[in-house]
Amino acid sequence: MARKLTATLTINGERRTITAAPDTPLLWVLRDHLQLNGTKFGCGAGQCGACTVHLDGKPVHSCLQTLQGVAGRTVTTIEGLSRDSSHPLQKAWLAEQVPQCGYCQSGQIMRAAGLLKETPRPTRDQIVEYMSANICRCGTYARITKAIERAAKEMV
Repeated sequence: MARKLTATLTINGERRTITAAPDTPLLWVLRDHLQLNGTKFGCGAGQCGACTVHLDGKPVHSCLQTLQGVAGRTVTTIEGLSRDSSHPLQKAWLAEQVPQCGYCQSGQIMRAAGLLKETPRPTRDQIVEYMSANICRCGTYARITKAIERAAKEMV
């Protein structure tokens, strides 16, 4: 019989207890155990960024984090960025018409939120460099950059 771990995490401001195999990726804890489906599966290898969430305030690929590794920690998903899509990044994403297929966008927004937390007024080069950890297969990089620039102005 497979070993199980019961772990408590704070997810989007709420303490949650999950029982699963210790090596269950955080991505599947979020999607399968908690029905938080905004975080997407992309590659499963930490290469694309579609699954980006914040762990203790820093962007991480949730496909690479295990339940055992995140026990007792704080996770923020796209659902927790704002309850009503009023976060400046979410509004800027709409204003700049960033999504094409939309699949990677929750990961892109969570990565961008990490950037603006670290660097509230990033240069275009800083945006491009920081966001290079996330792939957009539709190629909306120019619109992503414009949306981050817009949100940075609104957040100051």
